[in-house]
Amino acid sequence: MTPHAVFLQQLVNGLTIGVVYALIALGYTMVYGIIQLINFAHGEIFMLGAYLGLTVLALGGVAGAGGPAAIGLGVVGGLAAIGGCAVVGWLVERVAYRPLRQSPKLAALITAIGASFVLQNAAMLCYGARDRYVPNPFPVSQWQWGGVAMTGMQVLIAAVALTVMIGLQWFIRATTLGQAMRATAQDPVAARLMGIPVDRVIAWTFMIGSGLAGIGGALFGIYYTTINFHDGYLTGLKAFTAAVLGGIGNVPGAVLGGLLLGLLEGLGAGYLSSQWKNVLAFAVLVLLLLFRPRGLLGERVAERA
Repeated sequence: MTPHAVFLQQLVNGLTIGVVYALIALGYTMVYGIIQLINFAHGEIFMLGAYLGLTVLALGGVAGAGGPAAIGLGVVGGLAAIGGCAVVGWLVERVAYRPLRQSPKLAALITAIGASFVLQNAAMLCYGARDRYVPNPFPVSQWQWGGVAMTGMQVLIAAVALTVMIGLQWFIRATTLGQAMRATAQDPVAARLMGIPVDRVIAWTFMIGSGLAGIGGALFGIYYTTINFHDGYLTGLKAFTAAVLGGIGNVPGAVLGGLLLGLLEGLGAGYLSSQWKNVLAFAVLVLLLLFRPRGLLGERVAERA
């Protein structure tokens, strides 16, 4: 491949994983924007989405790309990941975080780490510690332009992620619940005095963010064809990094941070090695935060004591 083709190919590969990071980062940034909490269990919810998608495919007997039945099961697997992860997100908020709402931030942070370990080990006990193969139920296709290859799965991931992100932005700006989320992020006390059910809004925020992580996990599993119970840790950490990179608490910033982190990984893998791609990505993050601590787009939510 020519140097130009190598560069473009790594851009395509980087943007593919970047949109997955963006989907997960949206959950981090939404929760932080509402209650100023870093939900460290969010990466494990992403991992559960991958396993839920695999469960549907396994129950349906899908072994690889097939006809309409396999495609239908792939869609059902994605919906199951969204719904199942939304329920898990609601349970985590209701059981682990809501009782500590008035406690010091450190207590909620420690609880978040504990919830992460609970979900990780529950997945290991249910599905085993070994890597699990995830079949691709969608037709296998590939296009090439000037030596740059793009697969049908990459197009599907980009299309689904773009649709979800646009839908989320519209939801936050145009719906009653979205407006309630914005009001709660600005001042939860004032929002409660105005009649907004703050606890319900927070629960919905966890559910929506977890659903986004779930579809990201399902797409991640099909794209890489293998999943493991510890995938949520590193991928969740990278998505959190993406949220910080764009500006924690800022929805467009989470998308921008995810795309940039994916591009950095893709270029690092192409020009250095796959073993150094994480080093490059986190090094750039450190340098950026030294000069712009609020991230690229800054934080739009007001700081609260």
